[in-house]
Amino acid sequence: MSMIGEYFRVTAAQLARAIQDPDWAFDFIEETEDAQEESDPPPAEARHFSTDKTWDLLGFRLRRAGFPVDVVHGEEGFAETEDWGYGPPRYLPAERVRRGAEALARTTYDRLLVGVDPQELNQAEVYPLGWDTPDSLEWGRDHYAGLTLFFEAAAREGDAVIVWLD
Repeated sequence: MSMIGEYFRVTAAQLARAIQDPDWAFDFIEETEDAQEESDPPPAEARHFSTDKTWDLLGFRLRRAGFPVDVVHGEEGFAETEDWGYGPPRYLPAERVRRGAEALARTTYDRLLVGVDPQELNQAEVYPLGWDTPDSLEWGRDHYAGLTLFFEAAAREGDAVIVWLD
């Protein structure tokens, strides 16, 4: 079983409903994900996005870079008693999405890799482990690029983002 970073864009009205009715949110997200799988839209057009197993690498590097928004775990809790895979979902309201999108656009993946020692990642037990060489860090590049596009699109539309580990 793998831990996968998951993201879902919602309007303000959908977020309000999700907070009031987490079961509705879970079902709505599953239905939308299923429909999206058939069309496989690019990150800038998708409602759902995944950073796969790179979520912890990205989170570790973004924290080290002093990133102003927790785009990996979300910042606001809801559905605290729900378990969407590996704990409850969280969200970023639209203003935090906008700020996160701006910061992602300014922060290149190469900048995140400056000074990274793969052994430090192993010692910190950054999931999924196995950071044996500098080349292993390249695995996160495409996921970071997709996350940036996903957040830019969400910010343009004024969407909030629900975040969880599955």
